Amino acid sequence: MQATDSSTKQPAIVNTSASRWATTLRALRHRNFQLFFGGQIISLTGTWMQSVAQAWLVYSITKSSFLLGAVGFASQIPVFLLAPLGGTVADRTNRHRLIIATQTASMILAGILAWLTRTHRVQVPHIFILAALLGVVNAFDIPGRQSFLVDMVGKEDLMNAIALNSSIFNGARVIGPAVAGILVAKIGEGSCFTLNAISYLAVIVGLLLMKVRSQPRSSKNSPLADIVEGFRWVNRTKIIRALLLLIGLVSLVGMPYTVLMPVFADQILHGGARGLGILMGSTGVGALLGALTLASKTGVKGLGRWVAFTCAGFGASIILFSFSRYFWLSVVLLLPAGFSMMLQMACSNTLIQTMVPDQLRGRVMAVYSMMFMGMAPFGALLGGSLAHRIGAPITIAIGGVACIVGAIWFGRLLPAMRIEARRLIVAQGMAGGEPAQELNAQAVEE
Repeated sequence: MQATDSSTKQPAIVNTSASRWATTLRALRHRNFQLFFGGQIISLTGTWMQSVAQAWLVYSITKSSFLLGAVGFASQIPVFLLAPLGGTVADRTNRHRLIIATQTASMILAGILAWLTRTHRVQVPHIFILAALLGVVNAFDIPGRQSFLVDMVGKEDLMNAIALNSSIFNGARVIGPAVAGILVAKIGEGSCFTLNAISYLAVIVGLLLMKVRSQPRSSKNSPLADIVEGFRWVNRTKIIRALLLLIGLVSLVGMPYTVLMPVFADQILHGGARGLGILMGSTGVGALLGALTLASKTGVKGLGRWVAFTCAGFGASIILFSFSRYFWLSVVLLLPAGFSMMLQMACSNTLIQTMVPDQLRGRVMAVYSMMFMGMAPFGALLGGSLAHRIGAPITIAIGGVACIVGAIWFGRLLPAMRIEARRLIVAQGMAGGEPAQELNAQAVEE
């Protein structure tokens, strides 16, 4: 009898496992998202290779933590300044064509940096200019790409598409820095920039092969009036405003740990370029696990608490990292840092996209871009300046404490925002497959 029971139970185990994977990867049933997913894996690996190689190039030329922060500022301040315009463009134009244009522009900029580096003409001003131009492109690309997800998979699978998109980003974050650390040490930064330029072909080809309806949305208002409308909606929607403010806080005071990573790799942990790749890759492994954790979830219930807990966990992790003086201990501590940071950002993205009306999606995602990417340059500049004066470890520890304080603030606001969040989710009809009765429960808080 025992043998019979065992044999009959085995298929159920297999079916359960298969069902779990089918749930986690459900957005990939859409052909357009399959093309996007494959292209992004290759392209984002190249992007992370360039990010690490560029940081190491600046640091090897200048040996300055301040200039590391300054280059980060130059690359991301355009997102803060121009993302509202980018969001308006995403709401008014064909998002499919918009992304093809931005990805092509990014490929050209990577090619120019590769040529300058390989011909030994590159200087720090060149890096600043190209970083700023890439920031301008990203100000249009990020809101457009975030808004385009719903065009590829529809509202039913949007939450899963956001999570899988984050998993692509962080899977590349694991591979890219590790490869970059090896290539920089052996054949130089120029090879990383060249491979990044080539990698854009994958996502551009995938976009061209798509058959997607992404029609322009007409507006009777001026672009300025549309921008103002987006900001007003965010400001009067308490749950969206709180989520965005918390993202902005983490980007300002928490994220500079990545900008200062070359300082830790070289001066504190003595790992060199290869060590930098391992440290960044460890963060990516944790972030990938965070994204996959969200991908396996089938509804928005509980995401508000996830945001608060992961923000606090991120703060605690980078505080511990700042005190470590052992390379492999630091590598281990970056795993929960990456996990918590990405899960907070992905959960926030999911909640925002679940609650925002489609006609405002591009503009609200532009504000998200301002808080996530746009606040980062101020954080990079602030982090670089503080590190120059008081040292990188203390700078990172202060940021971690601020993240924990922000998490406590958000957690205390959650009960009061529960009714508004439930109303918005029901209004948009985008609960990610949750039964209707569950929406009448504490959709965000529990």
